Amino acid sequence: MKGNEIRKFLKLTYEQRIFLLTLAGGLPALVVALILVWSHGFSARVEWTLTLFLVACWFGFAGAVFNRVVYPLQTLANLLAALREGDYSIRGRRGRIDDALGQVFHEVNLLGLTLRGQRLSAVEAEALLRAVMTEIEVTVLAFDGEHRLKLANRAGERLLAPSGGQIIGRTAEDLGLAECLEGENAKTADLSFPGGSGRWGIRVNTFWEQGLPHKLVVLADLTQALRREELQVWKRLVRVIGHELNNSLTPIKSIACSLTSLLSLDSLPDDWRTDANQGLTIIAGRVESLLRFMEAYARLAKLPPPKRRPMEVGPWIRRVVDLETRLSVRLKAGPEMTLSGDGDQLDQLLINVLRNGVDAALQTGGGVEVGWRASDGSLEVWIRDEGPGLASKSNLFVPFFTTKPGGSGIGLVLSRQIAEGHGGSLTLENRKPGPGCEALLRLPL
Repeated sequence: MKGNEIRKFLKLTYEQRIFLLTLAGGLPALVVALILVWSHGFSARVEWTLTLFLVACWFGFAGAVFNRVVYPLQTLANLLAALREGDYSIRGRRGRIDDALGQVFHEVNLLGLTLRGQRLSAVEAEALLRAVMTEIEVTVLAFDGEHRLKLANRAGERLLAPSGGQIIGRTAEDLGLAECLEGENAKTADLSFPGGSGRWGIRVNTFWEQGLPHKLVVLADLTQALRREELQVWKRLVRVIGHELNNSLTPIKSIACSLTSLLSLDSLPDDWRTDANQGLTIIAGRVESLLRFMEAYARLAKLPPPKRRPMEVGPWIRRVVDLETRLSVRLKAGPEMTLSGDGDQLDQLLINVLRNGVDAALQTGGGVEVGWRASDGSLEVWIRDEGPGLASKSNLFVPFFTTKPGGSGIGLVLSRQIAEGHGGSLTLENRKPGPGCEALLRLPL
């Protein structure tokens, strides 16, 4: 029976239980008071008056305790509901800060101020982000887990719907973007859209919203950038070729005019044959120099793809080092390993770099050291010289630029093309501590 009563009591609401517990707390005092009233021989009118007064006080104080407990909780519930709905303007009445209930209201008010500040910051950040997305020329698109478009900036709308059609909610396949969401996260592709076509740089990232994955796609039109870069390349090439042609054609024209004037004389001087031979020799030399320049340009422009074959790294480097006879090159051998590459091209690459290192070392009387090592699945070949070092790296790989007398200016450019054709890289840095320079060739194993 007691168990059933406890279960019934627990099924009551919180307010009902508080009220009943309050009544139960005052019940012993009420019983004692009633016993005293009815046992002292008062008149019936006094006894009933006192009884009603005591019962009324009992219920009145119980109701007061009930209100003091339940009302603040209801107020807190209303405050929390307002915070949950995003209304941060409502505040609880400040009570005494030195009691528990006052501290609770104080903390809830502080929570409202904090959430209000955070919401303002979020709204301002969102407004800034939307303004940036609207104004930038890069296309930004967001797709949900079903590859349906959820968000597009102004550039995306112009690209996908130049006539102002509805694109939100359409699938990536309908918009011609299915291949953008597949494969690598960073790639380039030739794509055509209603608002434009060309070569595009594509970047795809995953973000989460409400626990679900979404895709953010950024499309950058590379066509104009590539055209500008191509134009700059042509300008540099024309400038270099024009400079070389002028260097050759100007003396040729001058000497040819001088020889024409000489031969047009009625009476030729006694040494005219010597002057004519000297002039023709200079013309022939300039023509030969011009032919070498054009041959070098042809080599640079028509580098064939590498014909890969297995080759041993140690014998390859030792063979190239043995070809250098002007200086005794120190060799620091690394582990024996096999490389897949074009032996002829890699020979040319290493010869060019080693020759540059020896030329630099001969200027200061220093030495040259060559070695190799394996690093993260790649072969690293380094050539360290004790020369004067690099005065500037800005023109190292500019075609036909050289600071060496008689240099063609294509050695390093051709070497870097060979390295990149093998999937590797070639870098030159001043040694720290110096003096000298270190050339580092990286090739995948």
